[in-house]
Amino acid sequence: MDEQGQMTAGEEPGYGIGAVARRLGVPAPTLRTWNLRYGIGPSRRSPGGHRRYDTGDLRRLEEMNRLIRAGVPAADAAREVLRAAVAPVEGRAGGGPASVPPGGTDRHPLPPAPGDRSRKTLPSVPRDPGRETLPPASGHPGRETLPPAPPEARTEIPTAAMLARAAVALDSQAVADWIGAALGRHGVMWTWENLVRPVFGTICRRQAETGASVEVEHLFSDRVLAALARLVERPARPVNERPVLLACAEDEQHSLPIYALAAALTVDHHVETRVLGARTPYPALADAMRRLGPAVVFVWSQIPTTGDPAPLASLPLLRPASRVIAGGGGWREGLPQSVPHVTSFREALTRISAALR
Repeated sequence: MDEQGQMTAGEEPGYGIGAVARRLGVPAPTLRTWNLRYGIGPSRRSPGGHRRYDTGDLRRLEEMNRLIRAGVPAADAAREVLRAAVAPVEGRAGGGPASVPPGGTDRHPLPPAPGDRSRKTLPSVPRDPGRETLPPASGHPGRETLPPAPPEARTEIPTAAMLARAAVALDSQAVADWIGAALGRHGVMWTWENLVRPVFGTICRRQAETGASVEVEHLFSDRVLAALARLVERPARPVNERPVLLACAEDEQHSLPIYALAAALTVDHHVETRVLGARTPYPALADAMRRLGPAVVFVWSQIPTTGDPAPLASLPLLRPASRVIAGGGGWREGLPQSVPHVTSFREALTRISAALR
């Protein structure tokens, strides 16, 4: 774009995701999730084949961001933005609908909010007068344009083999993009069972055969943990009054399974959780139980050296009681009779859901 705002040769129309992220102050992975989950994303392609945001896309994203900043849950904000996008425009010839954002409501149907079947209109949210409005896309002479953006990130869903190759190549960006895209499109359980576990299996076999690839395991674990941790937040309307507390057994450093479980509980079941992470000393776990009064305490042990069952019997007895569940294949014989043992993702979700009823 030259000094007068004219599009120069070789410049692609519209905005890339990096420029939009900087403008809105919203991370690019969040924008991709809004596109994959709600259908609010780029509606055009450049001559080079890249997805680009136009002016209408930016307006929708600005409104989505404004509603979320005002405290409206993301799903409700998206529903309101999409509803406004397909509402009839006054004075439009033929009374036709306004343009529909990419994907449309058929491609990304939004279920009613939990407990709300009446499609109530969201409360009005005052606009921030100090927030600068977004300019139109490039190609409009004399108007401001966004700064150049980096190349588009991967948004297709990889196979486990593709993801494993990216991890072995230490391509952290590809791993992060693909994990984020899979979580946004298919959810936590699908991503865990169809991508994360198979890739870890490949890495472990490679380690057994060559004695190497520790760096591959660390990079892959770091990117998966970062993607899952972003999903573990308090739901807008949690179904449980007392949280679910998740922790690794003392000296157990494999914490990814509890983050995956917490993310699935949060996103798919609207359960409020607390994650204490790896190597949680039992006295610290006991203190957290006394302070939080959790409905469920889930303790993970992956390897036998961390699976001593004796400390579970000494966890505090609270009123109302906390249901303690032992997860993972590391637990040795001798678990207290009151402590069920689960070894699969689905079984853990089932046990926790039953304990919350």
